[in-house]
Amino acid sequence: MNYQNPDKNGYYGEFGGAFVPEMLYPNVEELQGQYLDIINSEEFQTEFRDLLKNYVGRATPLYFSKNLSEKYQTQVYLKREDLNHTGAHKINNALGQVLLAKKLGKKRIIAETGAGQHGVATATACALMNLECIVYMGEVDIARQAPNVGRMKMLGATVIPATSGSKTLKDAVNEALRDWINNPSTTHYIIGSVVGPHPFPDLVARFQSVISEEIKWQLKEIIGRENPDYVIACVGGGSNAAGTFYHFVDEPAVKIIAAEAGGFGLDSGKSAATTFLGTLGVLHGSKSLVMQTEDGQVIEPHSISAGLDYPGIGPFHANLFKEKRAEFFSITDEEALKSAFELTQIEGIIPALESAHALAVLGKKNFKKEDVVVICLSGRGDKDMETYLKLL
Repeated sequence: MNYQNPDKNGYYGEFGGAFVPEMLYPNVEELQGQYLDIINSEEFQTEFRDLLKNYVGRATPLYFSKNLSEKYQTQVYLKREDLNHTGAHKINNALGQVLLAKKLGKKRIIAETGAGQHGVATATACALMNLECIVYMGEVDIARQAPNVGRMKMLGATVIPATSGSKTLKDAVNEALRDWINNPSTTHYIIGSVVGPHPFPDLVARFQSVISEEIKWQLKEIIGRENPDYVIACVGGGSNAAGTFYHFVDEPAVKIIAAEAGGFGLDSGKSAATTFLGTLGVLHGSKSLVMQTEDGQVIEPHSISAGLDYPGIGPFHANLFKEKRAEFFSITDEEALKSAFELTQIEGIIPALESAHALAVLGKKNFKKEDVVVICLSGRGDKDMETYLKLL
């Protein structure tokens, strides 16, 4: 099986597709018909690669974490996406999609955000390219991610609160989709994760695949081989994970581990571990695993990390789970916090709460001393300081 790319209808195995209201068909069909030709063109790639290098600051380091390696008796490398401009992996996709939107003649950009990092990245790319930017964000997330809200506003974006449902990421996506339905011809919707109708999961994965592309040549330079034994990333919708796994999913020797947000625990009723708790359903335009009741009502997720607080998972990852190509762990809020403080105090790196879920796998799985374990440090922890400070 080719795990990397969907079929022509946007399916990864049984997951994916495009389930959209009639009003959105023209937009989605326009994207489906043009995205590959545009993003694979030499002109696009030259401009995109130049921005990644000289604006974002790529390649990000692949850092050998001596202290984590000693503690866990294995070879731990951190892919430092936290060192990108804007502080996370989200800028890779935001720049790519804003460039794509310009080529499609769109003048107005909308986005949804949970942790705020995708909102900041989109606002940054729109400021750079002089496009109008509207960001939808759950009211709860606006309160808990205030520094990022301030950044978005300073960058010139309009931040609109989502006040329905749990007032978090799912509700922000709903509001953004409503906007897109009302403004189909002028507007491009930049989805921040590998979710949504085809071609968004594939589009986002391709823009984020620069992460695993770099890991391969960086490992070759450092240890003389391209493939690690394990790659680990946190998964909500799953964009940093898709980017980290992308060039390894069709390499059987590389073991893939995804860390989901377990919240208060799988049996607590307050969790976001979709592969453990979800069933087949349609959410936000694609068929995937969704946390839902028997009659298809979405169950409100919970995670201490705003970026993992989502009741579904991208079809790319749902397929990896179903085919047992990846091993999934449920990491509780408490375990993530413990890992965040551990990294800070033994390596001097404050991670995003999302990334801390991936780090927590080190304490839950026994690796061999010679194993090369690459963990995606998807973002920095500035945005989570209020949560961290409560524990000091």
